[in-house]
Amino acid sequence: MRVFAQALDLKDDPALIAEYIALHQAVWPEVTDALRHIGIRGMRIFRGGTRLYMMIEADDDFDPRRYQEYAQLPRTDAWDTLMRQFQTPTPFAQPGEWWTPLEEIFDLASFPQRA
Repeated sequence: MRVFAQALDLKDDPALIAEYIALHQAVWPEVTDALRHIGIRGMRIFRGGTRLYMMIEADDDFDPRRYQEYAQLPRTDAWDTLMRQFQTPTPFAQPGEWWTPLEEIFDLASFPQRA
């Protein structure tokens, strides 16, 4: 299993943020099916203010550049289009990036446990 992390910002509007959260508490089943279909086994999104942090657990052969393949169907494309109304790339995003990949710099599991 591979783990990836990405960041994105929400537009700084409390009503939009509340709507975004509500939509994610009732994600369309076509979206979750499509994410699983492309090899994503787990996904969590955390929020701090307007910053979103997404952690993805995927099959070993998953390529994060394939992420947008989930939006190939009309219903999943509609979800992606809807979500982009609430979002904006982070200030540190590269040109053309939406969700910005984050570099892993620490993993507790890589350090032995001491007695």
